[in-house]
Amino acid sequence: MLNDVPSLRVALIGHGFMGAAHSQGWRVAPRFHDLPAKPEMTLLVGRNAQAVEASAAKWGWKEWETDWRAAIARDDIDVVDIVTPGGAHAEIAIAALEAGKHVLCEKPLANTLEEAEAMAAAADAAGKDVFAMVGFTYRRVPAAAFARDLVQSGAIGEIRQVRAAYLQDWLVDAEAPLTWRLQKDHAGSGALGDLGAHAVDLSQFITGQKVTGVSGMLNTFVHERPLLGQASGLAGTASAGRGQVTVDDLALFTGRFDGGAVGSFEATRMSTGRKNALRIEVAGTTGAISFDLENMNSLGFYDGTAPETRQGFTNIMVTEPAHPYMSAWWPAGHTLGYEHGFAHQAKDFVEAIAERRRPEPSFADGLQVQKVLHAVERSAEADSVWTKTI
Repeated sequence: MLNDVPSLRVALIGHGFMGAAHSQGWRVAPRFHDLPAKPEMTLLVGRNAQAVEASAAKWGWKEWETDWRAAIARDDIDVVDIVTPGGAHAEIAIAALEAGKHVLCEKPLANTLEEAEAMAAAADAAGKDVFAMVGFTYRRVPAAAFARDLVQSGAIGEIRQVRAAYLQDWLVDAEAPLTWRLQKDHAGSGALGDLGAHAVDLSQFITGQKVTGVSGMLNTFVHERPLLGQASGLAGTASAGRGQVTVDDLALFTGRFDGGAVGSFEATRMSTGRKNALRIEVAGTTGAISFDLENMNSLGFYDGTAPETRQGFTNIMVTEPAHPYMSAWWPAGHTLGYEHGFAHQAKDFVEAIAERRRPEPSFADGLQVQKVLHAVERSAEADSVWTKTI
């Protein structure tokens, strides 16, 4: 069937942890989902020739390149997928959009508000037939998408409170090496941008409301770490010498939503024992929902309208064909994993391009999250003063 649809030739800029995840998404999506266009894994780009050549062979990219500018200049590239550290997002994305390429960019959209504004402006200026999307992949976990469906259907009534936390522990060891995620010039911020961006986006996605103001604090527990020797996943092995950590280890903030809800947010890579716990709880006047990425195939639902004798959180197994995205996969009860969100991301982007409609989350959506992150930083700098999002 895919032989009868047009192709979308993809260049992936970056090939580390996120490069592997996006490669899996592009490779798997057309084999499980009936797509209106066929994504072709045409080109992989990375700075180290030996490493990018090996990654291209491992993940099934047809060619490899060390210069992202050469990739954008090619006429046989339709989509540029950016998974570099945040410091490179703006330059690559703007150049790709100006060249008429569709762009998928990992979150957060940029390292600074100014860069994010420039990227959103470039997406607007690119024209009605060029599309840009930011990769907030957790929107595409079936249980998270179903949570949005329930909330938007009125199943929990008027939203009053949101509690969002993204907890990891991979930096608890003070001797863990200084990766790029710990350097402001590469990452922009620490736990705030890396994890807090997901907590903000997912809470806004599920509730349908936007954060309009915040009061926040940031903290760095470990100020100096061994320099990185060999990278592996999020971390790696240490080498000789030490360097300064220039980002936060922990972000805590409260916020107000434009629909009247009040929220609390936590983002940390220092939560001992928590590996990848993105947790969202939304409480309404007639019910509540609770989602935890470490139990990603389930959703907690509380129906406050049920008889008193039957009230309590119900654990919904989100694996039925009628649940979001699930009809393409396995029989009910056969669970999905982390990597499936990237296949759903590829599916949604391809469909938006083929249907000539703005994909979600757009660069404008990514900019809105960036405004919240910027407001948290400004608030923290001013002793947690209440700060509106711009």
